[in-house]
Amino acid sequence: MLRFLRITHLAVIDKAEVEFEPGFNVLTGETGAGKSMLVEAVGLLLGGRASADLVRTGEDVATIEAIFESAGGEELLVRREITAQGRSRAFVNGTLATAATLRELSARLVELHGQHEHQTLLDPATHLDVIDAFGRLDAQVASVSAAFDLWRAAAEERSRLQRALTDRDARREVVAFQLAELDRAGLKPDEPAEDAELAARRGVLASAERVERLCAESYAALYDSDTAVLASLGGVWRRVADLAALDPSFQPYLDSKDGIKSQLEDLALYLRRYADGIDASAAKLQEVEDRLAVIERVKRKYGPTLADCVSRRDSLRAELSDLDRGDERVGELERHCAASKTAFVDKATTLSADRLRIASVFCRSVESLARELAMEHTRVELRLAGAVPEAEWTARGIDRAEFFVSMNPGEDLRPLTRVVSGGELSRLMLAIKTLTATSRLGWTESEDRPGSAAAPGLIFDEVDAGIGGSVADVVGRKLHALGSAFQVLCITHLPQIAAYADTHFVIEKRVTGGRTHTSVSRLDRPGRVHEIGRMLGGAVTAGLRASAEELLARRPDAGAKGESKPKGESERSKAKGRQQGRQ
Repeated sequence: MLRFLRITHLAVIDKAEVEFEPGFNVLTGETGAGKSMLVEAVGLLLGGRASADLVRTGEDVATIEAIFESAGGEELLVRREITAQGRSRAFVNGTLATAATLRELSARLVELHGQHEHQTLLDPATHLDVIDAFGRLDAQVASVSAAFDLWRAAAEERSRLQRALTDRDARREVVAFQLAELDRAGLKPDEPAEDAELAARRGVLASAERVERLCAESYAALYDSDTAVLASLGGVWRRVADLAALDPSFQPYLDSKDGIKSQLEDLALYLRRYADGIDASAAKLQEVEDRLAVIERVKRKYGPTLADCVSRRDSLRAELSDLDRGDERVGELERHCAASKTAFVDKATTLSADRLRIASVFCRSVESLARELAMEHTRVELRLAGAVPEAEWTARGIDRAEFFVSMNPGEDLRPLTRVVSGGELSRLMLAIKTLTATSRLGWTESEDRPGSAAAPGLIFDEVDAGIGGSVADVVGRKLHALGSAFQVLCITHLPQIAAYADTHFVIEKRVTGGRTHTSVSRLDRPGRVHEIGRMLGGAVTAGLRASAEELLARRPDAGAKGESKPKGESERSKAKGRQQGRQ
């Protein structure tokens, strides 16, 4: 759920801070005051697309910060910065994060339902998503998607080979020539640095005379001259022994004499062997040069590295094998493709049956909620199209579905897109969101509710569009009931809905010094009476105040939290302190 929100320099909002509560929160205000901009700000925190147009005119950067509380009680500080150049940075608990990370967090923090989201119900392509969300079929959908990908990959490999076989002879000639060239090069998979080793050997052979001289001089200095180091070391060690007898600090050096002598003897032996093993003939040098030339030619054509050349040789060998036994390979791929398709269809058929079963429960639940939302005669049915052509199968399965509804007695079920008004569509969306949200948490109305302090938040931006009168009162009661299980934030223009809020905020716009400023204020009981009166009739009169009082009195818990007085300064500063401490 969303605990605290701070916005700086975002569009018409210069600075705003809001501390939200569990339960049903409403935000009201005149059209254009900036209500939807608060929802936009939360959307940005949850990974929404940033734009330079969102930065307030004349400012360099817009900042949105919020404290979220997860279902486990964990507090998360999320911060998003947008520059006037359109660049964006995000932070979670002070650590830099990507927009993808924010979108992953959003699933367990807040569900955001925008102003026109109810219009998505008019697209039948979204109807399967509703059932999958309600039935919590994510794992099954993922399994079907994986099986679909395997089937399509097998089909594409089969098609690729079939295309290759159409010009098999010409391709076989090219592949055989390239493979023969690589085979003649004699590349060794276990020697990926052969070219580097040959280059080093060429350097030695080209300077063979100097190398032999250096080895001979070093060997003589160590072992074979009158002043050889190994011969004179005996005198050194006798003197060190005398020093060790006088001062024990020399003893460690004396103890290491055998190791030093052994290392020098090994070096002398290696110098003699190395010099004797150098083949300084022109023929040997030419052999190395020729081998390097072969390797460089192959690398230029099939490289750039020896490892790439070896990989290319192996792939050509496999391709030639496929070409040589093309018909057999096509048969193998046909069998693999058929098996993959069967596995996909089996899983998709199981998913389809589960969707049909869940859809029946879901439609009955929607009808029940619709009756609570003053649509007493609503009938809903999800129809799955049978025998969907294979060309229309997708990673979501083999189903094509559409909701059919009837809103009036005696009327046949018809496609949802043809029979509902804007207000009915809004109420259906509210019913569906209520069902999918509660299903996601495994909660039903017959069970103990999880408590809005622990549950994620639901944000509705004018989901009440197109309704009014007694229907708005019913929707308000439903949102208030939903607030007992979830934190609900709702932007509304309807006083009937605002009256059911546990906590009421008003958003006001004013012009100061030629600039527009938007503010957010939490209302006490008198403030709510005035704001609801304004929503009822504009200029607030005594009669409108009385009507507002009457609306507030309808709430089941009238007089409860959020109505007596705004939260104390100490509690607000506590939330700010938590937020500042995490920065």
